[in-house]
Amino acid sequence: MNALEISGLSLQAGAFRLRDVDLVVGPSEYFALMGHTGSGKSLLLKSVCGLARIKEGSIRLDGREISALEPRFRDIGYVPQDGGLFPHLTVLRNIVFPLVVRGTSVKRSVEQVRELVALLGLEALLERSTRALSGGERQKVALARALARQPKLLILDEPVCALDEPTRRDICGELRRVQQEFGIATLHVCHSREEAEQVSDRIGVMHEGRLVASGHLDQVVKTGAHEAVRRLFSAPDCVTR
Repeated sequence: MNALEISGLSLQAGAFRLRDVDLVVGPSEYFALMGHTGSGKSLLLKSVCGLARIKEGSIRLDGREISALEPRFRDIGYVPQDGGLFPHLTVLRNIVFPLVVRGTSVKRSVEQVRELVALLGLEALLERSTRALSGGERQKVALARALARQPKLLILDEPVCALDEPTRRDICGELRRVQQEFGIATLHVCHSREEAEQVSDRIGVMHEGRLVASGHLDQVVKTGAHEAVRRLFSAPDCVTR
């Protein structure tokens, strides 16, 4: 059974439309979704998370149809580009927030995330204000918060795009390490070939609301049947951020 299976998805958002998107992410697979700005990547993520209502098609997670479910019932962990942390809460309170709002006590929540905190090396930051964190630290905290509820799918929306190059490489390494440790299916939006090579098992390329290519990165680059694929991989990394 696939972790995520999107079939015939169509969605209208103003003048832009996602059209007949078919996408599969296997169990424990790290899938990088690529494409130039305006290709439909973020809209596709919103439809999977439940933030945009699809017009046609199906979205299944672990075999369960989730197209009509509210976002909180979809068992998805989401990390936005800026991390989306709550500035009035400490690092620890940010991490346990998804558990506390579902009725778990703070004490029990802290126990549940102890191993996760250690895995990401966040022990020394727990009582710190999120305002005092570096960009890389913010993304680690956002990742910990997304994983705290043990979701069936992890969605990362350009999680390292705003970071400097050394930090970007470090966080990509952390993302891949943690993803493999948890064995969680992951959908990661990026523009950079280097980033995709570092984290992904397979990639997909979006263009004008369609998924025009998918497969192992080397295979997609080598075949390059669609013009959008050739243009994407002939451009310098991250120029379309």
